[in-house]
Amino acid sequence: MADESNAAPVAATAATEAEVKAPTAKKQRSPRRPKAAAESVQASSKASAAKPRRYSEQEKSEKLKLIETQVTEGGTLKDAIKSAGISEQTYYHWKGAAKPAEPKGTKSTKPIPAGDELADLVQLEEENQRLRKQLAEKLRAENAELRKRLGLD
Repeated sequence: MADESNAAPVAATAATEAEVKAPTAKKQRSPRRPKAAAESVQASSKASAAKPRRYSEQEKSEKLKLIETQVTEGGTLKDAIKSAGISEQTYYHWKGAAKPAEPKGTKSTKPIPAGDELADLVQLEEENQRLRKQLAEKLRAENAELRKRLGLD
């Protein structure tokens, strides 16, 4: 009996849910723009916003010198870089490229020899070559003597 009394309201609820779940018309969207047109619009807006600038080597060195002078006069590095109109990353990139490439751990702080010192250096190089040849001849002679004693020849 309890089942019969509960059956009526359940049937009514099922009928109302069916009415609520009736399909509704979907909202229509506008079609997408073709990709080529969208890319050209984006490219033109980007080009006008920030066009990459290429600096010559002379301009780079001038800007680096300007920054160095501002820093030595007591200004901060960040302010000097901003006043030069470049980014910090660009500054460090240029600064690293301006230094000659040296192996890590070796610093050549030797001064370049003058004219007389250069002549002495050339003379020492010639003597070094002569002594190397003399040593090589002596070692060949010893090697040949040892081969004879061992009977390898």
